[in-house]
Amino acid sequence: MEISKNIEIIDLALYLKKHKALIIADLHIGYEEELRKKGILVPRFQFKDTFNRLSKILNKTKPKLIIVNGDLKHEFGTISEQEWRETLKILDLLTEHGKVILIRGNHDNILGPIARKRNVEIKEHYKINDVLILHGNKIPDNKLLKDIKTIVIGHEHPAVSLRDKTRAEKFKCFLKGKWKRKTLIVMPSFITATEGTDILNEGQDILKKKLISPFLTNINNFEIFIVEDKVYRFGKVRSIK
Repeated sequence: MEISKNIEIIDLALYLKKHKALIIADLHIGYEEELRKKGILVPRFQFKDTFNRLSKILNKTKPKLIIVNGDLKHEFGTISEQEWRETLKILDLLTEHGKVILIRGNHDNILGPIARKRNVEIKEHYKINDVLILHGNKIPDNKLLKDIKTIVIGHEHPAVSLRDKTRAEKFKCFLKGKWKRKTLIVMPSFITATEGTDILNEGQDILKKKLISPFLTNINNFEIFIVEDKVYRFGKVRSIK
């Protein structure tokens, strides 16, 4: 489904058709190991699910450029054994299909050693014509925004909970709205171990909920695109709160 002109949602990724560029965000490799360190025992399925899901997207789109829009790995101040092993395998998969750019996210304090192992570039942001791709944890300098029409961010991990009487189910989603008269697209996380943050805040006033990205001060007029077996255009936030 096309979310904006020449930008298509492919599962949990965005595909810029004109430029054959694929964008994914927030893989958070190593999340399960951090949980285990905290005494929370979970089955290690994330890497296999991520690898297989990503492989299908790559084979479908056949991109020339692949951008990881922040938080490739999970731990802030170190590189865990799981992160070393699994991030290199993911980078091997990506580099088989095209040139890879890593955008630095707030979890990517120590990403250089991994990137150097596979000769992959790390950038704070990346421009493709009038599209600016950055993680979304901080507002860029105004000079960077010149001639930009569309901004693509991750970081927020948006999801929505839909209720049917006593039952509730959470779904990852894309958001599309406006920020300073520019189109803003918010990507869901690619991490498969968790759906993300419920932007509807379980029915409470969205304005009272503190969203983590400074780009998202009021999302009532943002459109929701739910990702499940396919992509569903679900209307605006204000209409389903």
